Amino acid sequence: MPQLVLGPVLRYVDETDATIWVETDGPCEVEVLGCRSRTFHVGGHHYALVHVRGLSAGTSTAYEVALDGERRWPEDGSPFPPSVIRTPSEDEPARIVFGSCRVCVPHEHPYTERKDTDDRGRETDALYAVAQRMIEEPEERWPNRLLLLGDQVYADEVSPATSAFIAARRDTSRPPGEQIADFEEYTQLYLESWGDPVIRWLLSTLASAMLFDDHDVIDDWNTSESWLRDMRACDWWDDRITGAFMSYWIYQHIGNLEPGHLHGDEMYDAVCASDDATEDLRRFARRADRENEGTRWSFCRDYGGVRVMSIDSRAGRVLKDGRRAMVDDDEWEWICERLTGGHDHLVIATTLPVFLGQAMHFLEAWNEAVCGGAWGGLAARAGERMRRGVDLEHWAAFGESFTRLIDRIAEVGAGRHGPPPATITILSGDVHHAYLTEVAFRREAGVQSHVWQAVCSPFRNPLDARERRMIRFGVSRTGHAIGRALARTAGVGDPDVRWRMVEGPWFDNQVATLELHGREGRMTLERTTPGEGAELHHCFTRELV
Repeated sequence: MPQLVLGPVLRYVDETDATIWVETDGPCEVEVLGCRSRTFHVGGHHYALVHVRGLSAGTSTAYEVALDGERRWPEDGSPFPPSVIRTPSEDEPARIVFGSCRVCVPHEHPYTERKDTDDRGRETDALYAVAQRMIEEPEERWPNRLLLLGDQVYADEVSPATSAFIAARRDTSRPPGEQIADFEEYTQLYLESWGDPVIRWLLSTLASAMLFDDHDVIDDWNTSESWLRDMRACDWWDDRITGAFMSYWIYQHIGNLEPGHLHGDEMYDAVCASDDATEDLRRFARRADRENEGTRWSFCRDYGGVRVMSIDSRAGRVLKDGRRAMVDDDEWEWICERLTGGHDHLVIATTLPVFLGQAMHFLEAWNEAVCGGAWGGLAARAGERMRRGVDLEHWAAFGESFTRLIDRIAEVGAGRHGPPPATITILSGDVHHAYLTEVAFRREAGVQSHVWQAVCSPFRNPLDARERRMIRFGVSRTGHAIGRALARTAGVGDPDVRWRMVEGPWFDNQVATLELHGREGRMTLERTTPGEGAELHHCFTRELV
């Protein structure tokens, strides 16, 4: 009889519909609440995305998962509460938990130690702590959405168990060594990351949306045109990037889509209809890497009066003929059609912060100008080495896209694309510290919305003491003055917007919650403390209106 390998993972949820993702150990029919779906097959693995219909708004419905008519979830003797689908209603606040960067290593010594104490130390997983608290709390206090903003898995930093799996199937003395090499190794990475019993229960109960960032593939992924040329010259790269896109499409992307839009995805129907979709999906993955202009990973969801526009800032970059853009023109037009007013709150989710500490912003803008030739050819080559060496690849380093996005935010906040939202909040991760920044536009822009940048990172991968000192300098007044002066030497002026950090920077492993209801909103940040177990400690709560 077929068994569950991974899942169930609750993905899309609205007032009447939901999707639930599973991986099984063989072909079968998957049933949830009377709704059924056949598994599809890729590379010896079997998956299904079940579309659950007929739910009612504002309800909580416990569910089970059956394979070929036999119950496989919850597991016999499960110590966890029942898995439930909770549908939104106007009476209930949207409580969105968000964050990024979760290295998967065991929850035991020495991996729970501080990084400064032991290089292997990653402290306590903040997402694990969220799950533990939910298990002990009444359901009405639970968050109802989870936004995973990149680096759900680390293809370039694997656990001892995954390292052993890799070593058992190939020679790790040859590149890419103990990093992930192909689709099969990616499946092991997801199995370990999502298979912990506590995390598995959390993902079965808390509706999730996901975006990938660089470590889902490799550090600095798509940082520049020359980086792409160098990586594509490596004989192991094609299998790595193909496996990355194949696994992302299966494990993350299809669950991001509304059920009614699944059949609009160019691959979904073909994969479901095929006896073995491996080669079809492999060809798609290669094309997605080489011709990213035709593939869209961004997506949009509405939760009552809250619109969440999730923008891919990694896979769809334009890096060609000297142009640098976060997304191509067609995708930007698609984004703008959805980046509008008419909602109580507009949330823009993108893995990379749009507004960094000012010193880092000006450093990245300066570096882009130097790499573009502002100081000549020799300096451009040095600038490229610097870009890769210190990860100068955020929105500030993509000046065209940065300007496009802040101009659109100003237009929406001024009511030029429908009634202005009460808040426009950009949610990001990546940078391994957390902060809240208030954004202000010129008076003549007429922006009525409160605009914020909220960053939460990491779930589990804290900075060491030296890295923390660098971040603190980057948000200091001295760092700001030096960065601004440097940028001006390359012809970079001040952006047409100002921002100031009102909370942070905060370090350690942490998780943030955005709570939105009516025209009110607030953000809360919590963190784990090394040596104190899976407990969350309050950092701050800030009203956003």
